[in-house]
Amino acid sequence: MIRYSGYLMPTTKEIPSDAEVVSHRLMLRAGLIRKVASGIYTYLPAGLRVLRKVEGIIREEMDRAGAQEVLMPSVIPAELWKESGRWDAYGKELLRFRDRADREFCLGPTHEEVITDLVRREVRSYRQLPLNLYQIQDKFRDEIRPRFGLMRGREFFMKDAYSFDADEEGAAGSYRKMYDAYCRIFRRMGLAFRAVEADTGAIGGRSSHEFMVIADSGEDAIVSCGACEYSANVEKAECGPDGSVPAATPAPGPPRKVPTPGKRTIGEVSAFLGIPPGLFFKTLLFETDKGDVAVVLSGKHEVNEVKVKNRLGADWVKLAGEERVREITGAPSGYAGPVGLPVRVLADHSVRGIASGATGANEKDAHLVDVVPGRDFLPESYADLRLVEEGDRCPRCSGPFRFSRGIEVGHVFRLGTKYSVALSAAYLDAFGKEQSIVMGCYGIGVGRTAAAAIEQHHDDDGIVWPISIAPFEACVLPVNTKNEGLVKEAERVGKELSARGIEVLFDDRDERPGIKFKDADLVGIPLRVTFGEKNYEAGCAEIRDRKTGRTDRVEISEVVARVCTAAQEKKKECAP
Repeated sequence: MIRYSGYLMPTTKEIPSDAEVVSHRLMLRAGLIRKVASGIYTYLPAGLRVLRKVEGIIREEMDRAGAQEVLMPSVIPAELWKESGRWDAYGKELLRFRDRADREFCLGPTHEEVITDLVRREVRSYRQLPLNLYQIQDKFRDEIRPRFGLMRGREFFMKDAYSFDADEEGAAGSYRKMYDAYCRIFRRMGLAFRAVEADTGAIGGRSSHEFMVIADSGEDAIVSCGACEYSANVEKAECGPDGSVPAATPAPGPPRKVPTPGKRTIGEVSAFLGIPPGLFFKTLLFETDKGDVAVVLSGKHEVNEVKVKNRLGADWVKLAGEERVREITGAPSGYAGPVGLPVRVLADHSVRGIASGATGANEKDAHLVDVVPGRDFLPESYADLRLVEEGDRCPRCSGPFRFSRGIEVGHVFRLGTKYSVALSAAYLDAFGKEQSIVMGCYGIGVGRTAAAAIEQHHDDDGIVWPISIAPFEACVLPVNTKNEGLVKEAERVGKELSARGIEVLFDDRDERPGIKFKDADLVGIPLRVTFGEKNYEAGCAEIRDRKTGRTDRVEISEVVARVCTAAQEKKKECAP
């Protein structure tokens, strides 16, 4: 049992001016964290208790899945990152520095290189595989715009695990074990979540899933099918057949140039020419490490840059700037078209549905009409290159798509041999032949998960923690600390609850009852036992459920048993 009077949990009524989301505001107001610098926070005692609860659940499930815990350094020599090819590719989020001997290092944002280096030195034979190693450790990513408190900080706690297998079949089994472990982890935390297909991003690899906590405040858009289990984030979501492109008769003659003075956007040209946006060949120019590329899609759709990058196998892509557009097309932005372009042309599948359409003429104040794909321009290939939209259908079953918001708290990757080949991590198989180890990696943001839980579980009065990750399970609150008999009885109940395994905060502060009640609700303690003077004189106390608001008047002799029962019921809600 912890006494509130000596506990550092400085609550406040004021809403911090720089806190943009609910979790950031409530963690500051509830005295769980304090800002040190942009994107860098100190965890106060109650906040650290939450962090340790999250870590404890993760550890138990990782151990249950057969993973072994290690601890790697946060400072990593540049040589390992250069060996993998990520030293230059990772970007400015990688904080680089030199030591006194002028050797280059970085603060680890992730540890694929370090763990692969360890395994290549220690694993020699197929008999040592499979192997799964994990750590829970401080990371640093120099975010360009840290915000939302623990949601997007620069320094953060993360669980990262790495599996090593002899072949793809074994790697698929390891991936499934981690996927299942993640489902148990988030269920035990009392979170409503969804596992969605995702892009592999800077980590690389063959496939991945993000674990999203469902919340209206989520940064990420999630697409899910209403008829099957398909789910993906918008960057990864596949587009089904596009049957809604307006019909048009193929043009009998060559394209015609028409003047469009001052009309640059699809909307402006569509209104000016009286041609529906769906009959435009929208042409976007990209600069990439594979050279300049034009992407063509229906004018009613938006391009998906992640899909473009993956289609090209590029390390980076970016929309061409005004100067580069002029160099390629000879015209300002807004007048680009695929006819006669001197660069590679990729087309989205939506282009196939346009028998004859309009597009930019690569000339200022002019567009082309009666343009026929395959006749007037020939794409290098057709692919899914656009963002999914309302009204799109599932690519697996043609069911309706539903859109929701989510907060990414975990990510699992099938890496294949991306890092093992780059860092020469190999083993000898049963025939003595050297083979590359097949890898997977699996991350969970520890602090981010705690913040996501608040985004999902809160009300107007404060946090409503699931009991499995609450800083305390019960608050024992004597209303009048000057009534010695009342305080003594409340203290006895608190100690007995502690002896029964209930984590108790004993609010012995000399404060007004209203302040104590508001603080208990703000901090989000699941159960509150209140010893008021009238009830105490009648041999009773009140038990209040933070989530439901239900308050029961109970004889003092029954309080301990009732609280223990209530706590057990709440723990069942967090069963895996």
